[in-house]
Amino acid sequence: MTTNTPSSEVLRYTAFSSSPDGGNPAGVVLDATALDDSDMLAIAADLGYSESAFLTPPPEGLDGQEGRAYSIRYFSPKAEVPFCGHATIATAVALAERTGPGKLVFATRAGIVPVEVAEEDGTLRATLTSVEPHTEDIADADLAEALAALDWPATDLDPAFPPRIAFAGARHLVLAAATRARLADLAYDFARLEALMHRLDLTTVQLVWRESATVFHVRDPFPVGGVVEDPATGAAAAAFGAYVRELGLVAGDAVLTLHQGEDLGRPGELTVTLRAGDPHVRVSGAGARIG
Repeated sequence: MTTNTPSSEVLRYTAFSSSPDGGNPAGVVLDATALDDSDMLAIAADLGYSESAFLTPPPEGLDGQEGRAYSIRYFSPKAEVPFCGHATIATAVALAERTGPGKLVFATRAGIVPVEVAEEDGTLRATLTSVEPHTEDIADADLAEALAALDWPATDLDPAFPPRIAFAGARHLVLAAATRARLADLAYDFARLEALMHRLDLTTVQLVWRESATVFHVRDPFPVGGVVEDPATGAAAAAFGAYVRELGLVAGDAVLTLHQGEDLGRPGELTVTLRAGDPHVRVSGAGARIG
């Protein structure tokens, strides 16, 4: 798809997989200067991916080499979101294919997000560094409503992982399943969960199951974006990294592997890196062009 402006060509990339058939697809527009908000929303809706990214020149004063610093906006099929991890990874890979690996800087509506792209065995991998994250409690009534919308009994939660809202550019409700079977069985009330998420200003619900000390399986309902489920969610991965660190569920220095998309037939892998003394979270993954 293209608009009437040739430079606003819409590219299609997947993030968190080296295969076009895995990970999370994103639309990428490398020059959106001719597009207004309604154009960007229409492109995102036409693509139907969970998010699409749109680049424009950087704001004045943004550090970064010429041609490697940009403003970036993200649209789901229904609305703009402040930050999207997988579309950031996809965009970074698309740029690296054109200008080479190295450092990039993106000015997002959530803050400045540096990204570094490296080539490993012929595959481009991008690592984003989140804005400073935080977590907060969720009210008992709101938690009960979330579980009712998911049709999850409270007894199916893992007591080692208390429910929290976590932020690393966007807000996500973290809920941990006690079993992989519970995570696999996802059939929720779309409208009911969407209403709660709008009220709490949530981007996704981060559903997790812990396989081992550093390996997790995750799923992300995304009804506020008009998508039943996000196949691989970098923003939620960053928020989850902040969550497990703040609650002392992992070591201060830790590398976590998150598997996502298996239940949708689009397997992806997200690497979350935590560094002692550094509040920011790093999320890494491969990317590939679709088509």
